[in-house]
Amino acid sequence: MANIKFGTDGWRGILDKEFNRENFTIAVNAVGKYLCDNAQSSILIGYDPRRKGLDFAQLAANLLSQSGINVRLSSKIVPTPVLAYYAGLTSTPAIMLTASHNPPVYQGLKFIPEYAGPATDDITSAIMSNIGEKVVADKKGEILSFEFFDEYEKHLHSLIDFKRIKQSGIRFIYDGLYSSTVGYFDRILDNAGISYNSIRMKHDPDFGGGMPDPKPKYLKQLIEMTKTEGCIGFANDGDGDRFGVTDEDGEYVSPNETIPIIAKHLIENKGAEGAIVKTVGSSILIEKAAEKLGVPVIETAVGFKHVGNAMRENKVIIGGEESGGLSIGGHIPEKDGILANLLILEVMAYSGKSMRELRKDLYDFVGERYYTDRIDLSFTSREEINKVLEKYKNTNCVGGFNVTRRNLIDGVKLYLGEESTILIRPSGTEPLLRIYFESSDKSILETLKNINYV
Repeated sequence: MANIKFGTDGWRGILDKEFNRENFTIAVNAVGKYLCDNAQSSILIGYDPRRKGLDFAQLAANLLSQSGINVRLSSKIVPTPVLAYYAGLTSTPAIMLTASHNPPVYQGLKFIPEYAGPATDDITSAIMSNIGEKVVADKKGEILSFEFFDEYEKHLHSLIDFKRIKQSGIRFIYDGLYSSTVGYFDRILDNAGISYNSIRMKHDPDFGGGMPDPKPKYLKQLIEMTKTEGCIGFANDGDGDRFGVTDEDGEYVSPNETIPIIAKHLIENKGAEGAIVKTVGSSILIEKAAEKLGVPVIETAVGFKHVGNAMRENKVIIGGEESGGLSIGGHIPEKDGILANLLILEVMAYSGKSMRELRKDLYDFVGERYYTDRIDLSFTSREEINKVLEKYKNTNCVGGFNVTRRNLIDGVKLYLGEESTILIRPSGTEPLLRIYFESSDKSILETLKNINYV
């Protein structure tokens, strides 16, 4: 037994090394003990296109059945948000076999509680405390094959104006990226009579030899096509909870931009009320837009489990993070890349504007443009990382810029006036310090990046 640890979004490891049959059995038995301890008699199980996903899903079903738990096992590859929605609808926990946007050599186990969002620390700690334990029941649970799509699609029709999107005639390209959203996002569009072009529309455990991550460097084909055809493009990550967008010029549209664009639409066109939830790593742009819109901002630590928790506890318009995850009030407190794509289409349909124009409108509305970057610094020990963090918790000046306020929700975020920030936070999985920079002035951004932070 080695390297079983439930982190920010479940347990992940290299397939056939730390993520092997023996360790997986131990982890699933720990989940089974948690379910029994909390009077949960049923569970849902799904898997994305990664190698051995179905094999591990079937193994989990058999193990949990032996603990007396009834199982609904997905009849096919399923995106995380589709499985999570059904978990919330039926108040049934779920296990998802996915390593999200990690390289194809990884596999992972994500536990989704009955509230349909990421497991909070108290839940994962309880599961970890069960490592090595097993529940054997007198009577086996039932295993049923199940498809989770229909209820999810029906729910989306209560959130999205598909008729308006269809009538708008928006031209766009869907990059399936070999992910779990193939057979779901396209099916939703087809059923609604919405036209689109598509590429990479099959499931592939190797993700076409690339990465299942909808970031610019992995979307080169989509970027070239949107630039050539002058239309918008969409992609999702391996399990469909993250999204990526390119505009009509082939430029990547960051989540820091799409979140306030969608929030403005939901408030002005659909009467949404509540707060905007963002992580401490997200842009000042979101705060500025919220101020202009007259709505509060709830800031959390990095990780959607914190965003999701805030969404469960507050009335929320939208919650999102800089790494490509969002959800809205009335939906699940979990990232949903399919919903994100549809929301962007809805914004365009309501406004009659291109994504290029919507970005310009956002910066005009806020009155400023912001630039971001990040560097990662490697260390040999946690003690070295803690020394750097302590140094910046107490500093009043960085590179000649005075610190006007600080935020210690997650690492150390320093505000240098109102238009520039530095966030220094440790990686949750590696001996790294991640340093995020933001400024309305490109020259200040470059200056901050060139400082020696050690």
